[in-house]
Amino acid sequence: MTDNAKAAVLAAFAADSLALGAHWIYDPEKIRTDFGRIETPAAPGPDSFHKTKTRGDFTHYGDQMLVLLRAIAEQKGFDPADFSKQWRALFDNYDGYIDNATRKTLANYQKGADPENAGSSSNDLAGAARIAPLICLYPDDPEKLAEVARSQTAMTHNNEAVIDAAAFFARVAHAVLQGSAPVAAMESIAEDDEFAMSPISMYIGPGLKSANEKSADAIARFGPACEIDQALPGTIHLIARFEDNLKEALIQSVMAGGDSAARASMAGMILGAHLGMEAVSGDWIENVNRINEIRTLLDQIA
Repeated sequence: MTDNAKAAVLAAFAADSLALGAHWIYDPEKIRTDFGRIETPAAPGPDSFHKTKTRGDFTHYGDQMLVLLRAIAEQKGFDPADFSKQWRALFDNYDGYIDNATRKTLANYQKGADPENAGSSSNDLAGAARIAPLICLYPDDPEKLAEVARSQTAMTHNNEAVIDAAAFFARVAHAVLQGSAPVAAMESIAEDDEFAMSPISMYIGPGLKSANEKSADAIARFGPACEIDQALPGTIHLIARFEDNLKEALIQSVMAGGDSAARASMAGMILGAHLGMEAVSGDWIENVNRINEIRTLLDQIA
């Protein structure tokens, strides 16, 4: 595993933790008033969906991404059945927020569904946003990487657009790890037959074209919510605007409000892959509560 692959994973987790305090606050002015400029992890307020969490913790997205990382480290690869088992175990007596996609997927398991058909129909980007641990696998096999990205996403978000988004960003991450710049990788991969006719094709171009806009304005125009039609172009905007500034991309995602965690985790993965370990240093990383556990798991995979 390369250092840049490790940096991609660390950045995705740090992005989720950075978003925790203001996650799902849709009013950017309220974020500025309550938190100021969020440059390091902040504790969620008493009215937050994540009020059981503390400073440096993860949202429920990050908690699921950690399950995926742990499963990969234990299996030395991606095993859908094992990931499914560990994912379900996470929600036994879980004290964090449980979103609709998770509730519906768990209900489908209770009805006897297997990992291939248990997923909800949710069109939230969140199902794709946790794929960062997978890029530690298959460094020479982008086809396999895209395949497993699709598989892990469908387990909870069995929605064509979300599954395609996972494969798209998996291929972008692979290209970036091979030396491509993020914007060039996104432009090239968007033209592949795999995505040219995909539901996500209409969201990629607008995201790329917004690179010169202020992030708060672009994300407000696309929409700051969880759904793929809003979150995907916002994510691409962050990657394109801050291609050489990982930390600022994540800060701007948080300050724009809404589902900042999904946008930032995906953008963090791509920019971490591009910029490497130097970009994932400092208090904003070290204040992630489980960062040492993540590093240990990455070492186990390597």
